[in-house]
Amino acid sequence: MGTETDTEATRIVVKLDDLLHARRMTLTQLAEQVDITLANLSILKTGKAKAIRFSTLEAICRELDCQPGDLLGYQEGGEPG
Repeated sequence: MGTETDTEATRIVVKLDDLLHARRMTLTQLAEQVDITLANLSILKTGKAKAIRFSTLEAICRELDCQPGDLLGYQEGGEPG
């Protein structure tokens, strides 16, 4: 089992843009409703986040009326990057 370095991309895909578009909601509106900074939510949206708290995930799912699997996906295939 290899170790991941900071230069390797993650295979976890964040589908926040699609969910926001479908609900006609802005990132700013979601940030206010979830009580998270716009900067931190933007980091999550762009896939640059290293982790997400379950409480944050729960709040996002509550506000977007979705399941965690609707928000996060796993991209299979070749080498990440």
